[in-house]
Amino acid sequence: MYRIVFLIVSSFFVFACKQKKQEAIPLPYYNTADFEPIFIKNKSEVPLKINHLIDHFQFLNEDSATLTQAIFDNKIHIANFIFTSCGSICPVMTSNFKIVGESFKNDTNVVMLSYSVTPWIDKPFILKNYKQKNGISNTNWHFLTGDKASIYKLARQSYFAEENIGFSKDSTEFLHTEHVILVDKSKRIRGIYNGTLSLEMRHLIEDIKTLEMEDD
Repeated sequence: MYRIVFLIVSSFFVFACKQKKQEAIPLPYYNTADFEPIFIKNKSEVPLKINHLIDHFQFLNEDSATLTQAIFDNKIHIANFIFTSCGSICPVMTSNFKIVGESFKNDTNVVMLSYSVTPWIDKPFILKNYKQKNGISNTNWHFLTGDKASIYKLARQSYFAEENIGFSKDSTEFLHTEHVILVDKSKRIRGIYNGTLSLEMRHLIEDIKTLEMEDD
């Protein structure tokens, strides 16, 4: 009798979980620097309504390997902007980003990118030391450095890293933001999060899982 009841209850929870997965609320798209969400039910309409994509780039990672946007072709990626000599929010952001890193450490569909906003200081070997110092062993988490103007332009004009002021600053003005940006496999922005809050990173984890189901 108990066995029959257990099987019935188990079946109910399996059904409920499957139903919950099927009913997952799709993530919005973000097409402008004010981060006004755009919800689209029919995926065929996305290319018509969302024209903003993460632009091309070429930077060095902590191993001095040249990386381009091809690193996240057909992959979900998340990006933040830090500098190794930062003593305020960057250590907190890196610690919180590790929460996400642990969840997707062995997931080849997810790439994590930490762009240095002081690339004239953060040479590859410094980024490598920073990665090791923080106990980060993820092969899918890259720390990037390169031309300052190129990084700042990508941050502000592609990732909208400073929200609605994304287009009001140039490379002469220092970039410092707590934002973490979620980008789908088509290089379209799907989420923005506060990297100083661990709760936001757990929200990000769930949103990445939602994107993975969306792409299945």
